[in-house]
Amino acid sequence: MGRKKKLPLLENVEITDIGARGKAIARVDNFVTFVSNGLPGDVADLQVMRRRKSYQEARVVRFHSYSARRSEPFCTHFGICGGCRWQDLQYAHQLFYKQKEVADTLERVGKLNLPPIRPILASANERYYRNKLEFTFSNRRWLSPGEINSGDEFGDRNGLGFHIPGMFDRVIDLEECHLQMEPSNSIRLAVREYAKSVGMGFYDLKNGGGLLRNLIIRNTLSGEVMVIVVFFEEDERSRNALLDHLRADFPEITSLMYCINRKANDSLADQEILLHSGRDHLVEVMEDLRFRIGPKSFFQTNSFQALELYRKVREFAALGGNETVYDLYTGTGTIGLFLAGMARRVVGIEYIEEAIRDAETNAALNGIRNARFFSGEIREVLNPDFISREGSPDVLVTDPPRAGMHKEVVRTILNAGPGRIIYVSCNPATQARDLQMLAGNYRILEVQPVDMFPHTYHVENIALLERA
Repeated sequence: MGRKKKLPLLENVEITDIGARGKAIARVDNFVTFVSNGLPGDVADLQVMRRRKSYQEARVVRFHSYSARRSEPFCTHFGICGGCRWQDLQYAHQLFYKQKEVADTLERVGKLNLPPIRPILASANERYYRNKLEFTFSNRRWLSPGEINSGDEFGDRNGLGFHIPGMFDRVIDLEECHLQMEPSNSIRLAVREYAKSVGMGFYDLKNGGGLLRNLIIRNTLSGEVMVIVVFFEEDERSRNALLDHLRADFPEITSLMYCINRKANDSLADQEILLHSGRDHLVEVMEDLRFRIGPKSFFQTNSFQALELYRKVREFAALGGNETVYDLYTGTGTIGLFLAGMARRVVGIEYIEEAIRDAETNAALNGIRNARFFSGEIREVLNPDFISREGSPDVLVTDPPRAGMHKEVVRTILNAGPGRIIYVSCNPATQARDLQMLAGNYRILEVQPVDMFPHTYHVENIALLERA
């Protein structure tokens, strides 16, 4: 049996760029090297970890000099928690590389003819911008190398926080998190300490078992707070004691709910979420519109930037009041309802039936009568008969999931021939693929990147197309 070839140590290498999915890049003898823990401008020794035909992967083992683009990380969990991986990169440079990714991807993958790309819309809030977080209970929290090497015994391994990236059975026990406004941190810490003090069992991620499984916290711009405690087992006495404790200590909680999830996975889509106290929903207000958000409702997780994104979609739609607007992947109807006041009618389609019920509720809540919503697989619902019945779209908005649009959906859009298409995407790669399929019939008028998630490599992008 042959010995495994030793991978090289690369000395005094300058990291020069950031590529797809936020990976830093160095070029060694014109060979692309992805670096897991470096930034452009760093000069470092790199240990190659994996080598392929066209690239290799490495990690920094020694820094010789640090990039001027660096920023001091603000979170004590940086480098372990995967939530804000770019907090060591100055925000202005985060924006630069996000905009660069949009341009590179649309040009390289889509081979598209682009107009000058608009400057990325920065987030006014670099921290505390999320309106929803989900934490996991674990009876075997992750131990740091320092804890492991200390030789100490850790009898209490209970923790509440996020999964360590790439480790489904390890959870970092969070002391702080800068993603969501208070009372999020205080609630999480209070739940953890109360559960420990009364001996509640934390979930066993490997083998199952344990009372407490997940904690979900949602909030609105106006200060409403929803808390959902997910239990793996039913223990009415313990459950009520914990929820009563939360209700007493945090009167600002407007919706206190719980769920018993005995399944192997954490998804609550098929689970019943029950009300303990307060209302069974939140209400988010954007301009003069109110949106009802239930425990399972999808809503953009950065409300501040969602409003800016919706305003940009409305600007690109350039409605005059007599148009039929199609809103594909409408979710709870937010974009469609945002446009309804300036259109003759809005037709929303979404594959999640519960989201359509939310969309209908939101339309009624706002007194909007010119919007209709339909549930089902979009490639099946959006067919020639449907378009004949509901009317041809003058403007079509599409906001698909990361996988982009099914080719049958693209084909139907081409057959429908709307005058304008506004494509909102959370994945420039699949957006580029879909735009390339539309390119023969449409030209791209505007490209507008939007930063929805500061301190991450994720970028949203809006493309405005006009029929050629």
